[in-house]
Amino acid sequence: MTRHRLLFIALLIWALAMILPDFARVVRPLGSFGFYADSNGLIYDVRGPFESEDKSPAWQAGVRPGDRLDFSRMRCIPFDPYVCTSTITSVGGNEYVLPGRRTTIDLLPTATEGARDVTLIAVPRPTNWFARLVLLLDQFAGIAVILGAGWLVWTRPSRMTWGFFVYVIWYNPGQAYEFYAQLQRWPLLLLVQNALGSISQAVGYAGLLVFVMRAPTGSIQPQWERFEKAILALTPVVAVALMAAYGNSVGFHTELLTRVTILFGIIVSITAVAILLARRRTLSPKDNQRLRWVMWGCLIGLPAFVIADLNEYTTLLTNWNGFVMSEDIAGLLYLLNGVLCLFVVEAVRRDRVVSVAIPLRRVTLLALLMSVPALLLHQQAEHMHELVELPGWSWLGIGALVLFVIGRLHEWSVELADRFFNRALDKSAKEIGEALLRAKTPVEIDRLLSDGVLRALKLSSAATFRGTDTAFRRFENSAGWDDKAVRDLRISGAIMENLRQGEASRLDKSAATEAGFPSGLDMPILAVPAANRVHCFAVMLYGPHVSGTDIDSNEREMLVALGQNAADSYARAENEELRKTIAELKTAPGLQSGRA
Repeated sequence: MTRHRLLFIALLIWALAMILPDFARVVRPLGSFGFYADSNGLIYDVRGPFESEDKSPAWQAGVRPGDRLDFSRMRCIPFDPYVCTSTITSVGGNEYVLPGRRTTIDLLPTATEGARDVTLIAVPRPTNWFARLVLLLDQFAGIAVILGAGWLVWTRPSRMTWGFFVYVIWYNPGQAYEFYAQLQRWPLLLLVQNALGSISQAVGYAGLLVFVMRAPTGSIQPQWERFEKAILALTPVVAVALMAAYGNSVGFHTELLTRVTILFGIIVSITAVAILLARRRTLSPKDNQRLRWVMWGCLIGLPAFVIADLNEYTTLLTNWNGFVMSEDIAGLLYLLNGVLCLFVVEAVRRDRVVSVAIPLRRVTLLALLMSVPALLLHQQAEHMHELVELPGWSWLGIGALVLFVIGRLHEWSVELADRFFNRALDKSAKEIGEALLRAKTPVEIDRLLSDGVLRALKLSSAATFRGTDTAFRRFENSAGWDDKAVRDLRISGAIMENLRQGEASRLDKSAATEAGFPSGLDMPILAVPAANRVHCFAVMLYGPHVSGTDIDSNEREMLVALGQNAADSYARAENEELRKTIAELKTAPGLQSGRA
């Protein structure tokens, strides 16, 4: 096993180890001391995650907004485990600690009070069933994103796939609060984790930019080579700056540096989107469609992640114009980012993709189904939790039931939306089907299945190979199939056997090349039989859309249905031809004289 594989396995284990412990939060929430302090030690909030200040341990202990931590006494040098842990868990924004954990904070003197020590005991953070459900989905999405990106590295290692993988190690929808809360027992390990996390963030920023410059093919265009080298050279500097932001643990004020690093992350996201927009017109139609998946994944997914992160780690969105973003809404934004990260995995994994409008439509429906209860019911869910005392594990069952209902609603809404957006497709299928019923000869049927379908679906190529005594043969030229293209259908035995049994088959590049089919955008990607239960009359080969997108599932169903209708038309045409032949034989002079 190569060192790159060993490094990959180590990073994969580390990435999963950070988010897997948060499944515990589904049944047992973490605790909070009830105050937030910035990286300069200024306490700006003493309510914390609680509904009111009087439920906050910090408020109850006399801590007030404007108090400042005394960094001369709260620091990790000289090292004291208790003091170091108290310092790390007190600064830098949102705090998650183990319930019942004790900490002591040292406060500087104020105009009304002298210097004092305040001991706090963490109490469980408030939560509700919907927040638990969203957390559960976030964790599953985080695992899926990490494994998906890891699979790309394992199967097709390159700078592109490595860039995406190192990005999602840190920037995925899975949450790691439980992991960090457990590490607070060993402050030295927590300091090491913070340093590794800073390096991972910096490498993740670089990985994202390298990825968007190379996606989806893995190659880089000449105009981006210098920029890629500059990004890689800047990565160590960014890593050092991110590590320096943790300087408050040794007594330094780092709020300004923390804000700069947050701003830098936003700039990286904007730059990634700008690069994708600049590359739209520089790829082939097929690869441009794959890039559109990546582009829309970043256009929606990156802002969703940034907004959720700003809400979790800064005060910018905590209370803006009277709006308070709850934990479940932030979790939904993380979930949206995770789903769109899977868009990126699919765009790299697949050689050809369907129109990005189809998955975007389905993600939008899912987001609407999830956001309605988040916006309207999260307060009621919390009150219900207070009224109905149930053990923590029971909320898993409630969450599973809600997830099942949402899944069924999503399935129904997708079907309804497809029916609405596929009206033109249904109309074309009906028109071609009626034309097949009126067709009198096999040649007419051939043309309807090739030229008719090609015009209706705007495909790049289409051809009909009709069965003869010895093989399936193409009798006429059509779009993408000229005189130089093969006349007899020669494809692998397994695919041919499926077609004879009436099953449509996808054609990969190797099978199409081996059979001598047209190349490039005209290369067929789907073979559909015109067959009934006993006989296969013809095989139709269809290329992608002229835009480069793949044939989607609804279009495939239409083509399969047309193939079944065409089988009846071919059988009827053959019967008519047979009747004519019999009639001609009956009236032939030789036959009449023989009868006489």
